[in-house]
Amino acid sequence: MPKVPIIMPQLGESIAEATLVRLVLNPGDAIEADADILEVETNKAVMCVAAPCSGILAEITAELDKSYPVGAVLGYIEVTAAEAERLGIDEKPDRRKSGPPRRPKAELDSTTSVEPTVRGLPVPAHAGGASYLSPRMKARMAELGMHAADLSGIAGSGAGGRVTIDDMERFLEDLERNRITPASSMRVAVADAMRRSWTRPLATVGRPVELDRLLAHRKAQTAKAGPALYGLRALAIALGENSAPAGRLIGEKIVHPRSVDIGFAVEAEDGVLVPVIRNADQTRLADLVERYSRLVGLARQRRLSVGDTGGSIATITNYGTFGLTLATPIPLPEQTLLLGMGAGVVVPKWNAELEEFLPVTEAMFTISFDHRVLDGGAAGRLLKRVDELLNAPEEL
Repeated sequence: MPKVPIIMPQLGESIAEATLVRLVLNPGDAIEADADILEVETNKAVMCVAAPCSGILAEITAELDKSYPVGAVLGYIEVTAAEAERLGIDEKPDRRKSGPPRRPKAELDSTTSVEPTVRGLPVPAHAGGASYLSPRMKARMAELGMHAADLSGIAGSGAGGRVTIDDMERFLEDLERNRITPASSMRVAVADAMRRSWTRPLATVGRPVELDRLLAHRKAQTAKAGPALYGLRALAIALGENSAPAGRLIGEKIVHPRSVDIGFAVEAEDGVLVPVIRNADQTRLADLVERYSRLVGLARQRRLSVGDTGGSIATITNYGTFGLTLATPIPLPEQTLLLGMGAGVVVPKWNAELEEFLPVTEAMFTISFDHRVLDGGAAGRLLKRVDELLNAPEEL
């Protein structure tokens, strides 16, 4: 019977490979088109690979706990002749030319190197920001999967303090004397994103924001939004009024966002994931609560779909949940700004009308931004508008 290959799909932006972690079906099982066959893990989530057609699962050629690039053949589905004809698969040899029959176009070797499809900021996923590295040094670093940042702790013995290949080999020799464990794919992905983000000039501004009205409004609601969702909605409205602060500098042009899609940071195992709420400026706060909670749950399980991540124009992070009152978080490489929320603290505030100090709950809010696109004044005005909106929570 004709066989249709099961291909590793493109599972998201900048993702070039995934690891097979579970078989949903076994060889010999009947299968319907679009049914889940395998579970694979990327550096962002656990996702399913679906059947391209109906038939019988003939074999799984991929191995568990092994990574395969996008386009690799993971197994085969036996199909009827009629189904093969419908799919345009012809197993007959090409008699016009000598040599073996041609393989179906969809079939690729599992070792094929496939570049990811990147639809965000045009920065390669493994771009090196190093300078003054010899070709030999670069080749050795590529072999070991190292980046220039990994050499920052080495005292170079070359001219002008340059790190030589001998310096690096001594450094690696010394590392072997320590306890070494492999970094998770999540940790490597976070490290790579932060390294790319740091190639830009970043700055942070902050201001204290009163939370008493927000907290009173939340207490009165049946479906209670968390403070981060209040902040997300306020930021979305502010950017909906003026999206220029979320623009990206590409060459000598500013690229303005098409929609106000806001991400929010969720701590997952050994890293952080950023689910996205699309068109957040067009949906009222009460209607976002269920969607927000669902995305938080999926993120913690690392089961976000491709549509639930990527493509956001800004991110909000509530570092106050860790008891932090002030932080300077780093925007994602494809974003210009990030709104941070500190922990609420009760402080005395002078009331001129009553001529006395009154207790208020205050939190430090920060905006970290790409200084090439935004200046302190514009960032401060954006943060002021977020403050105004949070103090009118009924408008969210």
